Amino acid sequence: MVVRTGKDRGKRGRVLKVIADTNRLVIEGVNLIKRHTRPNPQKNIKGGIIERESSIHASNVMLLDPETNKPTRVGRKVQSDGRKVRIGRKSGAVVDK
Repeated sequence: MVVRTGKDRGKRGRVLKVIADTNRLVIEGVNLIKRHTRPNPQKNIKGGIIERESSIHASNVMLLDPETNKPTRVGRKVQSDGRKVRIGRKSGAVVDK
């Protein structure tokens, strides 16, 4: 995924988590926040200021085309064996593995 808008515009990363009900994604290395945490020896958590990824709205990111490695819109196509797959609109290449 590549970020299209916001403070992290142009950054690329893989999706770590999808929050479907709010239409948001957590992407590796994007939208980093600093969180102040208390130490918790039972859960083996050290205290201090921890930097971690926060969620970003799905409308602010685009999928990368597998052939051109550039951002592309996504379409759907039915394969000859009846499977539905996602395709990149720029090249027509199959995005799904």
